[in-house]
Amino acid sequence: MSGRPAPSRRTLLRGAAVTPVAGLGLAACSSGGGDASPSATPTAPVTLGADNEVAKGAAKLYEDQNVVVSRAEDGTLKAFSSICTHAQCAINTLRGTTLVCPCHGSEFDATTGKVVRSPATEPLHPLQVESKNGKIVAGPGA
Repeated sequence: MSGRPAPSRRTLLRGAAVTPVAGLGLAACSSGGGDASPSATPTAPVTLGADNEVAKGAAKLYEDQNVVVSRAEDGTLKAFSSICTHAQCAINTLRGTTLVCPCHGSEFDATTGKVVRSPATEPLHPLQVESKNGKIVAGPGA
């Protein structure tokens, strides 16, 4: 036997109770709805869908390409990366024009890219976007 006293029952129970809880934060960022290492946003122009998929005053999330596109009332398109700037999780929820990150609850305005709820502090990264031949195209050089 070593010279150290055995831990008390209380110490063991306290440690057992904390261990599963500590793993929850890591699990939220690495599985389920979030993805801690998502594929990158487009590095070349990518066709997202039909031009009429995004109505005036609305937004559409293109999860497979990690892009969100919004259309202003005047018809102008804007696009942003849908990778959260806090922990680089792929955002998979769009409520109206608000993007909600599944990892830590950050929220972003899909029409401006601005943070509307922390913990994120940096806005979403803007992407070039345009309508070409009836299709929405986003990414560098779009």
